[in-house]
Amino acid sequence: MTDTDPPPHTFARAADGTALACQLRGHGFPLLLLAGQANNHRWWDGIREDFHTTHSTITLDYRGTGASDKPEAGYSTPEFAEDVIAVLDHLGIERADVYGTSMGGRVAQWVAARHPGRVRRLVLGCTTPGGPHAVERDASVRRALAQPDPEAARQALIDLMYSPAWRAEHPGPYTTLGDPAMPPHARRGHLLASNRHDAWDVLPTISAPTLVLHGDQDRMAPPDNLALLAARIAGARTHLFTGARHAYFEECRPQASALVSAFLAD
Repeated sequence: MTDTDPPPHTFARAADGTALACQLRGHGFPLLLLAGQANNHRWWDGIREDFHTTHSTITLDYRGTGASDKPEAGYSTPEFAEDVIAVLDHLGIERADVYGTSMGGRVAQWVAARHPGRVRRLVLGCTTPGGPHAVERDASVRRALAQPDPEAARQALIDLMYSPAWRAEHPGPYTTLGDPAMPPHARRGHLLASNRHDAWDVLPTISAPTLVLHGDQDRMAPPDNLALLAARIAGARTHLFTGARHAYFEECRPQASALVSAFLAD
């Protein structure tokens, strides 16, 4: 198998019996990669291989996405965090580095806060603490994503994810635009999970060394949230990528992957 082959699934079981598809690749200390809202493991296509010189990588299809079950219940960032622990248990992994982006960064906050012994190092990318303390996207972004024309909404999402200059050189296809096979109830569940996230009170309990990353042109999760997260997590380091939008990990891939790798090796 090469890094370009699709990773095979194995299935963990959540506490409520939900089957969770997970994918393990490479060799080395485990690095858990957590995708954004309404996305499956393909969010990390082309990125996970950057870490295979030092780490094995673990991804999962959130409940409601990919090859995982699509139950009616269980959609919140704390519940997703417990699904993550079920995946680690299934794979026999006691401790891992955790890198979460967008909603995956929100899930990662709960994993690190609730299960400190399972997280060696934590990377939070293009995410927010949620709740009333977070800096939310403005109303124009919400309107653009909620417009009734699906293609117009898709183009708006692409524009939020990637700068025009980067898109001109990378015309797609993109794997960060959501799982098209999600049933409507699961899509609503993911939206509510992300919107209702609020980890403000537990952030100071995170003990893992933490790196917070953001694009300075991110309108999906405004970059002011970087400073908010860093102020709540003791000793957190930060980096802001100039000119990058929400998907900084692709747009600034060489720099971002190198920065994460150096932090994990420190």
